[in-house]
Amino acid sequence: MKIALDAMGGDRAPLEIIRGAIEAAREYGVEVLLVGKREEIEPELNWPSAKGLPIQVVDASQVIDMDEHPASAVRQKQDSSLVVGINLLRNGEADAFVSAGNSGAVVAASLFSLGRLNDIDRPAIGTLLPVPTGSILLLDAGANTDCEPGQLLQFARLGSVYMERVMDVDEPRVGLLSNGTEETKGNRLTLEAHRLLKESGLNFVGNVEGNELARDRADVIVADGFTGNIAIKVTEGVAEMIIEIVNEMLVSKIHRRLAGLMLKGGYREIFSRLHYSQYGGAPLLGVNGVVIIAHGRSNARAIKNAIGAAKRAVAGGLIKAMGAGPAPSEEKRERRFRPRRRRGRGGGRRDGGEAASAGQSSS
Repeated sequence: MKIALDAMGGDRAPLEIIRGAIEAAREYGVEVLLVGKREEIEPELNWPSAKGLPIQVVDASQVIDMDEHPASAVRQKQDSSLVVGINLLRNGEADAFVSAGNSGAVVAASLFSLGRLNDIDRPAIGTLLPVPTGSILLLDAGANTDCEPGQLLQFARLGSVYMERVMDVDEPRVGLLSNGTEETKGNRLTLEAHRLLKESGLNFVGNVEGNELARDRADVIVADGFTGNIAIKVTEGVAEMIIEIVNEMLVSKIHRRLAGLMLKGGYREIFSRLHYSQYGGAPLLGVNGVVIIAHGRSNARAIKNAIGAAKRAVAGGLIKAMGAGPAPSEEKRERRFRPRRRRGRGGGRRDGGEAASAGQSSS
């Protein structure tokens, strides 16, 4: 399996991106195609830790910066690491593409080069959020600020397939983000979307309020990209604030430092689950290829986990399954004879490393 990685995308590129590629190649056994300026990448591959690993460099002379207009940059910078990487996926020279660069440009390049899946109006960015039993998928997290009710239904179908195929959740529960759990709550968009979801045949469990995002009410939560992105950013900010407050408290007094030393392992596990790097990247769902958008601040661990997410999506046959919709009824009937699979700490399978994407927003 070959994963194309935008080596020049992100606030910490290219060093942290390259380190993440090395960790992923070693841990997951995938071949990583580092796309970017050869003269900046190759010197970083001289470390002993990179020797003998399946890593190649694909030269690209341009870089799309974070503040550039997405569509214009993609059109004008055809030899950028982002566009070249997407084209590797389109041409069958890579099985997936990962970037921590300009997320709008990733969406634009994916649409221009890969195209949309059948019956999909717009792609959506899905972000995994931690819950006590694992993780949930919220989409759209920022690709579409204005949506039609039918598009929220499409997002729900895409999210359901992702959770089935990649996160190994049987018959995912679908919720609609709204300002109340009652069926009559919401604006015109959510009221009409609620009706469509109720009639869709999906495992729709109704409206989900903002304070229920972390309470495992649903496996997939759908919203327009404007609302979803705000929800993601608020969740991320609160998680970071909690980590900062606890860290400050633990070092403020001697007895708290001693207590902190005793509970160090537990705190580390909690903070790890809350940190965006645990989940790596957000899948761009609805385009004709496996594309993972990593956080703009991604460190090596986040990049490694984003590549792990890409590997699981490819191994799970995600694109083929999305063309067919959620699991066919025959498969679901067979599943009724098996207990519902509970998600692990990371929210899904453990065969591809740590859980894919989340606690992260489009960057």
